[in-house]
Amino acid sequence: MFPTFPSFFDNFLSRDLMDWNNSNFSGINSTLPAVNISEDDESFLIEVAAPGLVKENFKVNFDKNRLVISSEQKEEKNEGNQKYTRREFSYQTFQRSFSLPEGAVDSDKISAKYVDGILLVSLPKREEVKPKPAREIDIM
Repeated sequence: MFPTFPSFFDNFLSRDLMDWNNSNFSGINSTLPAVNISEDDESFLIEVAAPGLVKENFKVNFDKNRLVISSEQKEEKNEGNQKYTRREFSYQTFQRSFSLPEGAVDSDKISAKYVDGILLVSLPKREEVKPKPAREIDIM
């Protein structure tokens, strides 16, 4: 009898409220940043995609062959007066940890830098674990 029009409330109530995919999370269904890990003869390299942050947001720790990268960002915006015409705040945090082979990393030479939204962590290998070139052995 009456024409039906989808309403905001119909759409809202039909969604699964516990379906985190409907929220502001990344395309990989996670709040954790994407990570690339590479290794060459000299070092391990970890790249963490974290655009919109500043280097002061990060903490990088290495202890007992475990690298921990964490970030914390707090933001608050106020518009209007004490009655809060509009007030927005956000709090974002993450932590990623990586276990490395025992004794493989020279912990005194680990370095990190944040460039163009990417945190780059370089973990140089100890001399003892770097591959040695093949050598010919003299036969006596």
